[in-house]
Amino acid sequence: MNENLALHEEEDYLTLNDVLEARERIRDICVYTKLIYSTEYSKEGGNEIYIKPENLQLTGAFKIRGALNKIGKLSDEKRKKGLISASAGNHAQGVAYAANKLGIEATIVMPETTPLIKVQATKSYGANVVLKGNVYDEAYDEAKRLEKENGYTFVHPFNDVDVMAGQGTIALEIIEELKDVDVIVVPIGGGGLISGISVAAKAINPNIKIIGVQAEGANSMKLSFDSGKLTFADKIDTIADGAAVRKPGDIAFEVIKKHVDEIVTVSDKELMEAVYILLEKHKLVAETTGAMSLAALKRLDFRGKKVVCLISGGNIDVVTMAALLNNGLVSRGRMFCFSVKLQDTPGQLLQIAKILSEQGANVIKLDHNQFKAIDRLKHVMLEVTVETNGNEHIEQIVKALNKSGYNVERVY
Repeated sequence: MNENLALHEEEDYLTLNDVLEARERIRDICVYTKLIYSTEYSKEGGNEIYIKPENLQLTGAFKIRGALNKIGKLSDEKRKKGLISASAGNHAQGVAYAANKLGIEATIVMPETTPLIKVQATKSYGANVVLKGNVYDEAYDEAKRLEKENGYTFVHPFNDVDVMAGQGTIALEIIEELKDVDVIVVPIGGGGLISGISVAAKAINPNIKIIGVQAEGANSMKLSFDSGKLTFADKIDTIADGAAVRKPGDIAFEVIKKHVDEIVTVSDKELMEAVYILLEKHKLVAETTGAMSLAALKRLDFRGKKVVCLISGGNIDVVTMAALLNNGLVSRGRMFCFSVKLQDTPGQLLQIAKILSEQGANVIKLDHNQFKAIDRLKHVMLEVTVETNGNEHIEQIVKALNKSGYNVERVY
């Protein structure tokens, strides 16, 4: 990056020079995550879609960038006293890794609802973990209490200019690889990631559009952005645990007001589908928060642009991934479960099997239960789960069953 790029920046909490300095501070440790062109998403949306896979970053998320920059700037005196932070997971791992790398003791307060994989990973990097509260904000309050009690230095996950500057290095990499990028789509929790990216990107090229994405059930920054004043969400209800922030950062909000063009929201269902498609088409694992930018592509009202979607993290446990994949299979029409009432006479099950075979449906599970039928002396209820090729295939199967006189009720 050329220092002359800083000429475009304006006075702000955070500047391009801060981001350029952060890059020098962290470049020997962080992974330079290369862009991946997505044929699947480009085909569906009419834009050229590129993926910035920060799920392949050290500790599995972008958070290591901000943590390294913040901790790398601390004085020897502050390092000796130790660090404390609060996080739903990815920031915790970033701080733990950075602190371990620099030989500093770190304590992380995490919500009790944090996925076990993130808790274990944080401990594996040498940090002391304290579980407190149900959401980030409650963990944050406990961390601030411990900060005062023990004289620790608090490393904020998003509302800190040094952390923001570290996250902003992502924009430098994007623009180096794709100089004519038109749009960068970024997940938002508390706002630190998009703050750093937007400042760096706009300073280099003011025409780059920055679009933020939040979950419908955790939309505090969207509410703030739309109203023009810092607004807290009444409640948090989303599967995107990494973005479950009720109180957005005030510093982040000021940056976002100046540099972000738009903020959209996505549903939990859309997040599950995005995780599924990313795994199926690109063989990349993302957590639900990490897939926000891909879920938001359906919200774009333009065509023919070069769009970069940031996959912010991939720290997801196997059980959660299995549940998400099942939901994805259903939503994409790859799995179909239905029930049908049959006459309690020989050959009925064979007839259903024959129809499914003719339609190319692969039976996964059968439940032939007389006791589920209301008039169980004459009928039995059959519940069938089949593997299908999409929603059109499901319609063909239903039509074939209906044509043979069977009344199909969809279970899922």
